[in-house]
Amino acid sequence: MSAYDPYRRKVLIIQSRFYPDISDEIFKGAKLVLERKNVNFNSISVPGSLEIPSALSFSIHTRYGGYIVLGCVIRGKTSHYDLVCQESIRGVMNLACKHKLALGIGIITAENKKQALDRASVKKGNKGGQAAETCLQMIKIKKP
Repeated sequence: MSAYDPYRRKVLIIQSRFYPDISDEIFKGAKLVLERKNVNFNSISVPGSLEIPSALSFSIHTRYGGYIVLGCVIRGKTSHYDLVCQESIRGVMNLACKHKLALGIGIITAENKKQALDRASVKKGNKGGQAAETCLQMIKIKKP
């Protein structure tokens, strides 16, 4: 292994728990990738996707090498869906760019619960695993 080990520091997973069954599956996918690659990680939970940017902001000055944000927003009968989708993603992207964070985003946006579960499932969409892989790739690109 080279002198630079991109995984030498922990990764932080920030997980929205608004839909616990979906959240568990997204987390499972991310965890499997990190464990398979022997990456240490911590996780914290927030109530919903809108709280993810705040939690990320609180964690920026800690010693994490990368961040994975996980959540789910399902369309309802009001425009609230659009607001939550746009602002949660905008919030994490603004922080990632401003603070040069290695970030993997696994916030599922779906029309209904079945679609969300399919996208979260480790055996189908595996959005948590994809977010973890993205985070690890961004850590390598970032190098100190």
